[in-house]
Amino acid sequence: MISKPDSIYYDVLGIGNAIVDVLAKVGEGFLKERDLPKGSMVLLDAADAGKIYADLITEREVPGGSAANTVAGIASLGGAPAFIGKVHDDELGQEFARDIGAAGVDFFTTPLNEGPVTGRSIVLVTPDAQRSMFTYLGASKRLSASDIDENLIKASKIIYLEGYLWDTFGAQRAMLKACKIAQKYNRKVAFTLSDFSCVKRHRREFLKLINKYVDILFGNEEEIKALFEEQDFYKTLDNIKNEVEIAAITRSAKGSVVVNGRTKTFVEAEKVENIVDSTGAGDLYAAGFLYGYTAGRSLGTCAIIGSIVAAEIIGHYGARPEVSLRGLVRNKLLAYGKRP
Repeated sequence: MISKPDSIYYDVLGIGNAIVDVLAKVGEGFLKERDLPKGSMVLLDAADAGKIYADLITEREVPGGSAANTVAGIASLGGAPAFIGKVHDDELGQEFARDIGAAGVDFFTTPLNEGPVTGRSIVLVTPDAQRSMFTYLGASKRLSASDIDENLIKASKIIYLEGYLWDTFGAQRAMLKACKIAQKYNRKVAFTLSDFSCVKRHRREFLKLINKYVDILFGNEEEIKALFEEQDFYKTLDNIKNEVEIAAITRSAKGSVVVNGRTKTFVEAEKVENIVDSTGAGDLYAAGFLYGYTAGRSLGTCAIIGSIVAAEIIGHYGARPEVSLRGLVRNKLLAYGKRP
């Protein structure tokens, strides 16, 4: 596990799109009538996003973004996270900054004063709790290498990157700069594949990034299969062990599997009575896993913590926890006979 040098102040530094999630419940017909693909993330321009938004009765608007959700979860668990992401200095951008700060996450990125407004993701939740995201990146597309603070990376145990960032050239440069600095200071790099369609768009570039820089990889079963263009899930586990130190792969109701060299650890999914919204499940699984990892827990326990906090998030709308995850995990681990 990770030692804690005196220069470390943060457990995890997340780098990702700073976005406000607009959540709405819709029927299957809403997607079909507008020819909107179900279950993935689609990038939109401002006009198309506006058309969808105009037809909605929104459930709620909450600051989001994949890596931002993860670090907010780490803070709720009692960890010390920071975040780098770009917003505009508009109402939504100020709301994002207030919310992530109130969640216990340090956020220092300078906002835009002109140009595109703060990004937003329209999250449509169908009755089966599946989420389909239609995202206008807005100001988050302006994240650049100049926003990457070397001292912030030096002060962090783990740098956590989201695959969605690869959709813009400037953010690609920012990611690569962060990876190089992390290597310079011997910091761990964690990376989430983010979304099946994202993997399809950037498969070759992702493989290069993973092979060169990534220590800890997150993804779900479909994303990992797409990454290796392999339909046999168990063969992908053999493939990934040669690419990264640790891979944590979620499988919905089947739980998750952690690959560490030749060792594969299978963990059952946490039981959920009523699945409301799957938005953020992978983000919070990563939060629980990374929190456990930075606290020196075994990889199996890291996966159990990930499952516990992912289960909390799918029991309500939105990708931010509605209870103290620290207390939730403590009680669950005690019930399982494990050290809290």
